[in-house]
Amino acid sequence: MIVWINGAFGAGKTSTARELVDLIPNSTLYDPELTGGFLDQLLPQKRRDEVGDFQDLPMWRRMVVDTAAALLAEVGGVLVVPMTLIRQEYRDEIFGGLAARRIEVRHVVLAPDETILRARVDSRAAGEDDPEGAERARQWCHARIEPFRDALGWLTADAYTVDNSLLTPAETAKAVAEAIHAGLAAPCGIVQTPEPTGETLAAGVLLFDEQDRFLLVDPTYKPGWEFPGGVVEPGEPPARAGMREVAEEIGIELDAVPRLLLVDWERPQPPGYGGLRLLFDGGRLASTEADRLLLPGAELRGWRFVTEDEAAELLPPVRYRRLRWALRARERGTVLNLEAGVPVG
Repeated sequence: MIVWINGAFGAGKTSTARELVDLIPNSTLYDPELTGGFLDQLLPQKRRDEVGDFQDLPMWRRMVVDTAAALLAEVGGVLVVPMTLIRQEYRDEIFGGLAARRIEVRHVVLAPDETILRARVDSRAAGEDDPEGAERARQWCHARIEPFRDALGWLTADAYTVDNSLLTPAETAKAVAEAIHAGLAAPCGIVQTPEPTGETLAAGVLLFDEQDRFLLVDPTYKPGWEFPGGVVEPGEPPARAGMREVAEEIGIELDAVPRLLLVDWERPQPPGYGGLRLLFDGGRLASTEADRLLLPGAELRGWRFVTEDEAAELLPPVRYRRLRWALRARERGTVLNLEAGVPVG
């Protein structure tokens, strides 16, 4: 399990986390700031200059997930993570990546009164030995209070909130530990898109390399690999939806509308509603195009070209059955109609 302590800069996340590891048995502190500092040393200056915050580096977000998972695998127990996250897509990416590894996240937000928060930032800067550096840090923290306040809408809907305006770090940690023990800080469920209220129509696209392998992507927000694609928006042509999803997910703009390979009706299995699943043939990518594949991070953690046999180890059974019939349809130059993964008609 991970206890993620969120909050504005100066809210007391790190001091609370240090106290919390003494209250939660078998717990370990992991500060993602250390990963940011590592990247600052690792990356070329040109790349560092391109981003104002290391959180904007997809590499940092992936490494936070990988490091947290590796730490838990090594030491077990509970990981206490103090880190500000005010961009919802970054929260989705990181928490989704942890959820895909079956790691439960309890999300806690420290939300002191803004006047008290600003006073804390000022007092902390006043105690620094480097006045110029302290002033830059003070201005930097103050500039990020408003974005944090703007994010409170989705943060408070998602996380357990602790008003630590009048609490010491030890008292704050005690409040957090009690909330976790009582189940008030519940596991954070990651939902990248609104939960469906009825049957959905989804379009996937098979893209092939020069060895006739096809592309699979690894979503951050659910276990198992997947084809590029997604839900068709209302009023959107399915093939165009597949093209849109390919562009959004991996940065490839398809020149031609992909050819339909199969239609599969997926039966409702509560809590899912099922619906129609379409697979299209997006054609072959030249090696130069494959080299330009980009991942947005918020949705996808990785990609690879695989054979049909290799896909059997990566895809959930329902998607693997769909894939096998799509490949047969491609070989025969036809379109197949499936019901729950079985050809009909």
